[in-house]
Amino acid sequence: MDGYKKNSHAVYDIKYHVIWVIKYRYKVLYGPIAIRTRELIRQGCEARGITIYGQEVIFVPQ
Repeated sequence: MDGYKKNSHAVYDIKYHVIWVIKYRYKVLYGPIAIRTRELIRQGCEARGITIYGQEVIFVPQ
């Protein structure tokens, strides 16, 4: 049961795929804003014991 988390009543392995879309898909997550956003997300996850398996910022034109 490697990789599973346990508590007194359950054994579990939960993974989420989160997609964050900016309103009107404006290209705002680039340069220093993208770097700072990535840092804040990582800090928040570390504080809560959440593992990030991958993280990227992709611009998709409309």
